[in-house]
Amino acid sequence: MAIKVYERILQLFEAEGIDTIFGIPDPNFVHLFHLAEERGWNVVAPHHEASAGFMAEAVSRMTGRPAVCIGTLGPGLANLAPAMMCAKVENSPVVFLGGQRARITEQRVRRGRIQFVRQSPLLEPSVKYAASIEYADQTDEILREGLRKAMTGTPGPVYIEYPSHVILEELDVPPAAPPSAYRLVGQTAGADRIAEAARLIRAAERPILLVGHGVHTSRAGEPVRALADLMACPVIQTSGGTSYIKGLEDRTFPYGFSPSAIDAVVRSDLCLAIGTELGEPVHYGRGRHWVANEENRTWILIEQDPEAIGVNRPIDVPLVGDLRAIVPQLVEALGDSPRTPSPELDGWIRQDADRLAELAETAPAGMSPVHPARLIVEATKVFPADGIMVRDGGATTIFGWTYSQAKPHDVLWNQNFGHLGTGLPYAVGASVAEGRKRPLMLITGDSSFQFHIAELETAARLNLPLVCVVAVDYAWGLEVGVYKRTFGQGSRETGTRWSTNTRLDKVAEGFGCHGEYVERDEDIAPAIKRAYASGRVGVVHVAVDPKANSEEMPSYDEFRTWYAEGTQ
Repeated sequence: MAIKVYERILQLFEAEGIDTIFGIPDPNFVHLFHLAEERGWNVVAPHHEASAGFMAEAVSRMTGRPAVCIGTLGPGLANLAPAMMCAKVENSPVVFLGGQRARITEQRVRRGRIQFVRQSPLLEPSVKYAASIEYADQTDEILREGLRKAMTGTPGPVYIEYPSHVILEELDVPPAAPPSAYRLVGQTAGADRIAEAARLIRAAERPILLVGHGVHTSRAGEPVRALADLMACPVIQTSGGTSYIKGLEDRTFPYGFSPSAIDAVVRSDLCLAIGTELGEPVHYGRGRHWVANEENRTWILIEQDPEAIGVNRPIDVPLVGDLRAIVPQLVEALGDSPRTPSPELDGWIRQDADRLAELAETAPAGMSPVHPARLIVEATKVFPADGIMVRDGGATTIFGWTYSQAKPHDVLWNQNFGHLGTGLPYAVGASVAEGRKRPLMLITGDSSFQFHIAELETAARLNLPLVCVVAVDYAWGLEVGVYKRTFGQGSRETGTRWSTNTRLDKVAEGFGCHGEYVERDEDIAPAIKRAYASGRVGVVHVAVDPKANSEEMPSYDEFRTWYAEGTQ
C-alpha cells in the first residue's frame, strides 16, 4: 500500500524506538504531527525552537536512543542553531528535521523572498551530517544515513531538510527495518583485548573506574555496577558523569572536588575509563592530579570512536566499540576472579562521607538573603530519592557540585558547552522521556532561568512533577566575580545587574504554577515540600546574598584549571 512520505518518516523513527517529537508545527510538518499523535507519540510543542532542541537532547540522554526535533523553515531553523551546537558539543544524537520552501524558490534569481534562507550551508558546521530529501524515494536512505551518522563513533546531531513539495508525496515501501539492518549495533571488542584488560585489572593493586557522561546517556548503569563490584575499587566521576549508579553511591567520588577522589587518582596503578573523552575537566588524564605516579599507571579506555584513541593521552589497552556491549564482556571475563577490595577503599568512603557532613554543617546559615551554599544544602536534603536532578547556571552550579547532599541517579546539565538556559527545557524533556512520573528538581540561577522561562507554561500544560529552585541575586553572579577579580573590589560591573523588583514566584503563578518566595534558610525545605505537594509545577524564588554568590564560589581555583590553554 502506498503511504505518504511523512508516514514513512514516522515508521523509520519507530524502528529506532523513538516515540517523541518536539517542535512548533511547520506547515510542512502539520500532517506528520497529526499522524504522530494518532499513533500514540508524545508530541510536545514548546514556545521556542531552541527549547524544543534542548528537550529532545534530554530525551536522548534519558533513553540512550536518538531523539527528534523539528524546526519551521527560515526563522525556526535559526532558532534551532543553539540546540544543534549544544548537541554537537554534548555528543547527543538528535535528529533535527527542517522545513524548507520548494526548491524552485531556492533557484530563483529574484530578490525579496519571504521567510527564506539557504539553511544547510549555515547549519552544516554544527552537525555530523546534513542532507536534503530532494526526491521522495530518497527518504529511507537519507534518514537512515542520518541515524547511522548520529549513532556511529562519537554520537552527535544531524540535520535533514524536507522541501515542501516532497513530504506529501507517496511511496510504495516495505516495512521499516530494525537498526541492525542498516547500522552497526552493539559492537564488541576483540577477545584478545578483553583478555588483556582482564589480566591487567586482576594484577592491579589500586585500580579506579573513571566514569563519564557516556555511561549515563547510554543507560549502562547496571553493567557498570557489576564491573565495579568485580573490580572492588572506587568510582571517580568526571564533571559530565555526575549521576550516581545505584549501589555505588558510597564509593563514587567527584574528580578534583573530593579529597578521596584525588587520593585515589594519585595512588592508582590502573585507570579504566568508560564513557569519557578524557577532556579538559579531567586534565586530559595526564595533567594535574594524574602527574603523580604516571609512570606506574596503566590505562584502559572503552571508546566507540577509534579515531579518539590516543589523542588526549596514550592508551595501553583500547577497547573499541559500544560500552553497552564491552562492559558485559569485561564482567564475564572477570566473573570467576573478583578482586580483593583496594586497601584504602573503606577509608576513602568514610573520608568522603565526612566531607559531605562537614559541608552540610559548615555552610553559612542564618543569613538573609540566604548564602548560596546553604541554599544547596537545604534544597538537596529534601531531593526525592527517585528524583531527576537538573542543573543550570554559573555560580549556582559551582556551589551545587560542591555542597549537594543528594546523590541522584540521573543528573542533567550542559557540562561540555556550558550553555545557560538549558535547565528548564532539559527538565521538560527528561520528564516526558520518563513518563512524567518521577519528580524533578531544577536548581538554577535567576539569569539562566529567564532564558526560556516561557517553558513554565509547557511544563504546566504537561502537568510535570517539577520544582524549580531558583537562586536569585538579580545579577550575573559568576560574571560579577570575574569583574571583581579582574578590576578589584568596588569596580564598575558593566551589564551584570537588573531590577530587584523581579519576583519569579509571581511570574510562575502567572503561568499557572505554584510560587514560593524564600529569604531565610530554614524556609527553603518547607517551601520545596509545599511545591511538590501542590500537584503543580513549582517555582521557589530564593533570595541569595549577591556578595557571597560572586566571591565565595567553592573550589573555584580547581574549576579554573579546566581551561587548559589559559583562557582565564
